[in-house]
Amino acid sequence: MLSGRAHRFGDNVTTDDIIAGKYKHRTIEVDELAAHVMENVRPGFAQALRPGDYIVAGANFGCGSSREQAPQILRHLRISAVVAQSYARIFFRNAINIGLLVLTCDTRGIRDGDMLVLDSGAALLRVPERSLELPVAALPADILAIVEAGGLLPYVRARGGL
Repeated sequence: MLSGRAHRFGDNVTTDDIIAGKYKHRTIEVDELAAHVMENVRPGFAQALRPGDYIVAGANFGCGSSREQAPQILRHLRISAVVAQSYARIFFRNAINIGLLVLTCDTRGIRDGDMLVLDSGAALLRVPERSLELPVAALPADILAIVEAGGLLPYVRARGGL
């Protein structure tokens, strides 16, 4: 079970919201980029985020460019998962490829600061303080195996490929 605090965002969070292009063009160092995560929409966010926390959003999370650094930085910060009502297709695939857990569910009942507990066996995201249980769309077994391996490259290498 993964547990952590919810950091709530709205609809249409772009990859430029996650990590602004002005930083990406200066460096590719993940540690340096991570210090600026979500800075354009919530200044100081990087300092408030703790390993195990969740990013929670509405519809179309990760829209905009195909900036692979966006999910890479979130994974580097060791969040439990991104939870959203829907994702931009390329963000979703990039997240899987680098081993970031992305969950789809109705997030309207989740508040900023809620403690969340993922019960993956029951496919439920729980908010224990309010007895709220949200069904999470199950990821196909092969996709979940890629995430659990740490991304596509570690998954392929573990199976003797490359």
